Amino acid sequence: MSVKYVIVQHGNPGNPEAPKKYYAQAKAGGEFTLRKLSREIAESSTTVSDTDVLAVLNDLTKILKRHLDNGEIVRFGDFGTFQVGLTSDGAETAEKFHSSLIKNPKVVFRPGIDLKEMLATLKYEKIK
Repeated sequence: MSVKYVIVQHGNPGNPEAPKKYYAQAKAGGEFTLRKLSREIAESSTTVSDTDVLAVLNDLTKILKRHLDNGEIVRFGDFGTFQVGLTSDGAETAEKFHSSLIKNPKVVFRPGIDLKEMLATLKYEKIK
């Protein structure tokens, strides 16, 4: 299998006068849902049903949300690490900074060793 991509043209937002360049943009080839994941995990095991796996994955999502909401880094072993990241507008001094300047919160995922190795060996296919 390979990761499919298209070529798109973008300008430089920091320099609108600069010539536009062409870049690769990944294109998804479908979706793999939590329900499908639970079925696949259950099929590789003789001791749990897909309903059991789905219940655990749903709880995992709730627990992940709770710990990220508490500002914690959540480590899933070799799978990877999740934490909250954010950006903010600047203030002239630390005293003038207030939380309303914080914007764009997001969940940051850092892949573990297995996923890093997968990324290092990806194959690519250009689509039209």
